Amino acid sequence: MTISALSENKKAASGGVDLYDVAKAHEPFRTDRLLLWLFTLAVAGNFLYIVAVNPNFGWPVVGAYLFDPTVMQGLTITLGLTVVAMILGVILGLFLAIARMSDDRLFSSLSSLFIWFFRGTPLLVQLIFWYNLSTLFPQLSISIPFGPTLVSWNTNDVITPLTAAIVGLALNEAAYMAEIIRGGLLSVDKGQAETAEAFGMTKARALRRIIIPQAMRSIVPPTGNQLISMIKATSLVSVIAMADLLYSVQSIYNRTFEVMPMLMVAVLWYLLITSILNVGQSAIERYYNRGERGGPAAKDEGAVPAQTTIAGSTEQEGAR
Repeated sequence: MTISALSENKKAASGGVDLYDVAKAHEPFRTDRLLLWLFTLAVAGNFLYIVAVNPNFGWPVVGAYLFDPTVMQGLTITLGLTVVAMILGVILGLFLAIARMSDDRLFSSLSSLFIWFFRGTPLLVQLIFWYNLSTLFPQLSISIPFGPTLVSWNTNDVITPLTAAIVGLALNEAAYMAEIIRGGLLSVDKGQAETAEAFGMTKARALRRIIIPQAMRSIVPPTGNQLISMIKATSLVSVIAMADLLYSVQSIYNRTFEVMPMLMVAVLWYLLITSILNVGQSAIERYYNRGERGGPAAKDEGAVPAQTTIAGSTEQEGAR
């Protein structure tokens, strides 16, 4: 019996009335909660008023530079870095998670070592390290071990501020995404993989068709958090002269000495981006939780659980 059928049976037993709505309707009115709400709104309103009338924030300057071309260019670089680093981090993190869960001791050890190192060192240190890689290796080369060099490049020509930022952000993100994906894969019942193999699926196909779709419910929420963290982490690339959003506002206030107004410009843009991402994350979570008991879609008529079944997937595989 599906969740929607159970919900319909409960409604029928109660005369067509949702028991949750009945409970809410009989909830007693609480004066203390109303007073708490009024007090909270008063404090918040007073704070917003103080911020709005404080001339030290320089709101006219904020409005003048909010859409300044330099700021918009820095915002574009911030968004571009976030997208590229996040995509590379997710892809590499997936392979690292699979390698760490592998029975092969070599792959598992290498993956664990990678995750240990990049999670154990600060991102700022990693960015500075990549940016100054030429002090350790003036030349980057491809060679046969203990043999001749096939091709080489000048390190400063390869490791620019852009490449240092992408490599540093992507590798750091991959270490965290590997643990997130591994946790999601471990949340799926081991019997799913065993049953898939019994149906003749290879491990790769079972992972792609059965395990990963079910693990997405556990992977998506922390991945959304990582994406929001990545937006803010890109501000660290300003220390390696990468012209992101923070570096752009810094270059302006170094010229105009309007430090606080320009920082408020950066704050407003960061808040706007993260707010949009929060809305998108909530929509994706609702999509993957649509079959959960008590979820939004579970109350809708005809809702179908999101759990992927081996038999259904195998029938689809055979139909194809």
